[in-house]
Amino acid sequence: MDKAMALLAFLVVAAFLGILAWYVAEIDLALVISLTVVLLGYDFLTSARDGRNGD
Repeated sequence: MDKAMALLAFLVVAAFLGILAWYVAEIDLALVISLTVVLLGYDFLTSARDGRNGD
């Protein structure tokens, strides 16, 4: 259940940032958003693989 909620949170944040990048349409903002989504994805994958539960 924790992994499903973490995945949902990741998708919501990524969707929000994607909408922001689409409507603002500045290359600098898109680069920062891309880096942010990559770091979020890395954190999600490492947390899910290691089995950490936030303790």
